[in-house]
Amino acid sequence: MNKWSASGIKTLGRQYGDEKGDIKTQLPDQNIHKTSGDKTETALPFSNGSTTILFRKADKNEEAYDPFAHREVSHPTTDLDTLVHLLKGCLGSGILAMPLAFYNAGLLFGIIATMLIVVICTHCVHILVKCAHILCQRIKVPSLGFSDVAEAAFSAGPPTVRKWSGFAGGCINLFLAVDLLGCCCVYVVFITKNIQQVVEYYTEIGWPIQYYMVIVAPFLVTLNMVPNLKYLAPFSMLANTLMAVGLGITFYYIFSDLPSITNSGLPNFSSWSQLPLFFGTVIFALEGIGVVMPLENNMKNPDHFIGCPGVLNFGMGTVGVLYTAVGFFGYVKYGERTEASITLNLPTNEMLAQSVKIMIALAIFFTYGLQFYVPREIIWNSLKQHFPSHKTTAEYSIRILLVLGTVGLSAGVPNLGSVISLVGAVTLSTLGLIFPSVIELVTYWEHSGLGKFKWRLWKNTFVILFGILGFATGAYSSILEIVHGEKN
Repeated sequence: MNKWSASGIKTLGRQYGDEKGDIKTQLPDQNIHKTSGDKTETALPFSNGSTTILFRKADKNEEAYDPFAHREVSHPTTDLDTLVHLLKGCLGSGILAMPLAFYNAGLLFGIIATMLIVVICTHCVHILVKCAHILCQRIKVPSLGFSDVAEAAFSAGPPTVRKWSGFAGGCINLFLAVDLLGCCCVYVVFITKNIQQVVEYYTEIGWPIQYYMVIVAPFLVTLNMVPNLKYLAPFSMLANTLMAVGLGITFYYIFSDLPSITNSGLPNFSSWSQLPLFFGTVIFALEGIGVVMPLENNMKNPDHFIGCPGVLNFGMGTVGVLYTAVGFFGYVKYGERTEASITLNLPTNEMLAQSVKIMIALAIFFTYGLQFYVPREIIWNSLKQHFPSHKTTAEYSIRILLVLGTVGLSAGVPNLGSVISLVGAVTLSTLGLIFPSVIELVTYWEHSGLGKFKWRLWKNTFVILFGILGFATGAYSSILEIVHGEKN
């Protein structure tokens, strides 16, 4: 790392994810400039917790800082490892909702719109990672997380936006927490709906779904008492195995006696009023923006992530094809009977189909622990300073309250399809579309320019407006469906 001083302030840059910088002095509100010959050093008021990073503008003859050469990763991942993790991050329970997405879009329009959203989301990941590389060079740190990228971009951006750096990083952490807690709510509904179907087939119990949520809640609380990710690894492996087997059997049912596509009678385009629900469901299913920076930061060859073809392009292309295929053929198979999760369409009188519902419900149950880990850490890190004593008791109490909160919200809104669409429209359109576009604009505004005819400005404006439109219409339509209780 690069140690230097400006106006008597000594600092050591922070290596994100591992060691922290040794910073004892907080910078003042204004920038500090120190000029020596043709070299200018600028200390920006960029803070990350207790860490302040100084931005140093190198002279033109100085060799450019290479963040990849300065990364120290104890167990770097290969390109194949990263691809597997990327697929795991994107191929979750959302794939089971893709037939419902096509129900809300139509057969032909569903294919075109899904692939378009895949391209836009992939592009937004590209620009986020590219901006992270540029900012790492500017502030001379080896790697940055998602919220760190936003904070660094605003801190080293135009003077008018620098005061918003802390707000930008905080917004991303807030939306990440809301997004993942929203996913946990979806998981609770998904688990209990599948269990309810199996129980009601073999017994005469006619309980409402909220009773099943009460029964599942203590098990979720117990799972989330696990202290750290190391002990969740076996559960993750079990979840992956159960999900793979369950999806394999689900595909078997989809392609068994598949109706003729040309004679299905299904519309190529549904209706304009249903498109916001399609958008929310697809972006919920596709968007893995939260896992991108950790994956890239731990690669052995990080320059392969956004290269051509690159790990990202290959992974997102594979995801796009799989999601489109499941959505298309699932809708052809079940038509107007399509449920919010395709597992709910499987036969209720066959043991194999019932086993799929149990397997995938268990897989999602164990995945809940992994999804819950990130928001619980974000929330605890923002609150722990308020508990000078009994920190362990406070931390585990907050975990219990958060788990019970997701169960309570799920009990109040058990409409799975609308919850999926709402989470996707509100949080993922913001994280996956709006924030990366804003970050690129701020990163390039003064230092590299906006390109010929300001093409970056027009392109990002389009993506931001697309994200805002999806946010507003998707949230509105989802809330209406929740209120009216349609398409469970």
